[in-house]
Amino acid sequence: MPDLTPEQAFVFDYVERNGRAISLLGDSIFYFGELGMQEFETAGLMTALLEKGGFAVHRGISGLPTGFCATCGSGGPVVAIHTEYDAVPDNSQSAGVTEHKPIIDGAPGHCEGHNVNAAVLVATALAAKAAMDRFGLKGTLKVFGAPAEEQLISRPYLVRDGWFDDVDVAFHDHISSDWAAGYGLIQSALISALFTFHGESAHSGTAPEKGRDALDAVVLMDMGMAQYREHMPLTSRAQRAITSGGDQPNTTPRKASVWWYFRDATAEGAQKLFDQARKIAQGAALMTNTEAEVQVLAAVWPLRGNRTLAELVQRNISLVGMPEWTEDEQRFARDLQTRANVKVEGLRRDLRLPKGEAVQKWSANDAGDVSWKVPMVKLYYPANVPNLSAHHWAAGAPLATSIAHKGAVAGAKAMAASVVQCFIDPPLVEEAKKSFKEELGGLAYASLLPEGQMPPLDLNSDTMERFRPLMARHYLKETPEFR
Repeated sequence: MPDLTPEQAFVFDYVERNGRAISLLGDSIFYFGELGMQEFETAGLMTALLEKGGFAVHRGISGLPTGFCATCGSGGPVVAIHTEYDAVPDNSQSAGVTEHKPIIDGAPGHCEGHNVNAAVLVATALAAKAAMDRFGLKGTLKVFGAPAEEQLISRPYLVRDGWFDDVDVAFHDHISSDWAAGYGLIQSALISALFTFHGESAHSGTAPEKGRDALDAVVLMDMGMAQYREHMPLTSRAQRAITSGGDQPNTTPRKASVWWYFRDATAEGAQKLFDQARKIAQGAALMTNTEAEVQVLAAVWPLRGNRTLAELVQRNISLVGMPEWTEDEQRFARDLQTRANVKVEGLRRDLRLPKGEAVQKWSANDAGDVSWKVPMVKLYYPANVPNLSAHHWAAGAPLATSIAHKGAVAGAKAMAASVVQCFIDPPLVEEAKKSFKEELGGLAYASLLPEGQMPPLDLNSDTMERFRPLMARHYLKETPEFR
């Protein structure tokens, strides 16, 4: 390893010697498998560890029961780190096997890796605080827990409510199968909205003329959106899921709902697509003599990365390098790729940092709003098997194995060293703020959330109430201990 500064050496040593605690934390959250807005066990464990490590914890921020902000230090610069930790519906998967094997059939689970994100976040926070104490570094570290990223819920509320008003720079960690810390536009904007149509029930066999069919309105809206797709700009996409459509065929549905995602490369584009969808919904309601109700569930800006911070993180990634994979780990990865019917190449051994600006993806992340409020970088770290699709069972199989454990240690080293460097070198923070202003080019951020909008607190509650007692039988008994 190249020569390290005393601060880098300290941080790397702290993370390395707490490798077991990092692994146990990620594995514990893997077995919690909690859906967005219901991450009570997860947030409880994370905040308990942060409090024990000397952080002051504010729970329930922005009215989010499983959100939190943990703080240490005082004065400037103010550095924020944040991530998500929610699971995915019907993604229960046993770890360490190369076959689809749910822990509990139909239950939620981690098949993207947010459990590992949480472990990297907590390890980064504790390592950075330890370095601040050891070297007398001035500044404030804020650690944000962001619930319900899969539904893009929390961080737009945190930004709107002022939690990032005093932040100078921010870091976001996310699992991948390789290293990356890009700059420029990385992910897309998205508006998530529930369209509910209200009609009148009737016996569909003996008095269909008396019914006003809400499901007809859902179908007609779908047809309208299908026709409109021809006229969408190439930067736009829309997807939907019918969430309710009646109970039985002999009763005209008086209520039916459809949940839409509207994506675009820009916030303005997503808003235009949503506005058009509202018009189509009103047309569907008019044709069916029903009433349309629209509830915005989430609205996020595209995620961007700041070049100054990306270059800082890339320097630390180069110091950390790729994890050293064993032949057993490589064999597991190749077998898993074979079973998932994707390119078989095993785990990547060579460090290949991307060059130039990022290529914008169609995916979205609710950290996008943070990235337009303050300079931010998104750190991707190698803790999963290449070529697997998130939310597929195969992507869950490595998430409580040595592959995820090694990747989490690597990710925490790079992120913690980058955070600490901001406290060591305040002019670097000022340079990030300067380049951020230049990158925005005068574009002003304004929340896409409707005025007065509140987060959906009961989201996923029914599912977790049904599955939590079964899942609790698989919780790990041992508690992580950081030293």
